[in-house]
Amino acid sequence: MNYLGWLVDGANWGGPQGITQRLIEHLGYTALTMVIALVVAVPLGAWIGHRSTSTGGFVVSGANGLRALPTLGLLVLLVTWIGLGFTGPLIALLVLGIPPILAGTYAGIRNVDRAIVDAATGMGMRGKDVLLKVELPNALPLIIGGIRSSLLQVVSTATIAAYVGLGGLGRFIFDGLAQRDFPQMIGGSILVAVLAVALDLVFGGLQKLLVSPGLQAAPRGPRRLRAVPSPKQQTPAAEAA
Repeated sequence: MNYLGWLVDGANWGGPQGITQRLIEHLGYTALTMVIALVVAVPLGAWIGHRSTSTGGFVVSGANGLRALPTLGLLVLLVTWIGLGFTGPLIALLVLGIPPILAGTYAGIRNVDRAIVDAATGMGMRGKDVLLKVELPNALPLIIGGIRSSLLQVVSTATIAAYVGLGGLGRFIFDGLAQRDFPQMIGGSILVAVLAVALDLVFGGLQKLLVSPGLQAAPRGPRRLRAVPSPKQQTPAAEAA
């Protein structure tokens, strides 16, 4: 059986239920989830990281604990309470998408060299200016790393929207399973995987553009200096030389 035949068949790409339309729907679900996750997680992670409160670690740990919930089971529970529509899948995706961004932002702020923060404070910067002009720029590598991790999880899990009758690339997987159309299932799975890799590469390129080269460079270890013996420690041969 030619499993790739369905994917390369041009007839499957057009129309209201074609690959192109499902791809647009999938990107829409992913984009909406990521925008909400960024609006919630970045300010919260920056605030608790900047405040250096003892509860910050508990907040991040609690958010990461939510990722252990089975997504499909959580979706069924939400649909039972809320009903059909995108609200249930959106909440389930946010449970997966928020923790990596929150943890990355919190860790990035907390890992900023305290000497840099103290220097900024000594120059007269207030707390808000220190956060926006010093801590966030230095924390950018870890923040973007959290965003990339969140994006990979959201784009790969957005297929669950099809489980409650919505669109997206998951439509091919669930419809293929119901119809025992295995080429369609495999084609849909390949599309999700390729989309996830492509988006990760795009964000990897953006990271190189947005992050300062000094922050991207790998830290070098301390240089080892050769000890020079004192005059009292020099050997007679050295003194003769």
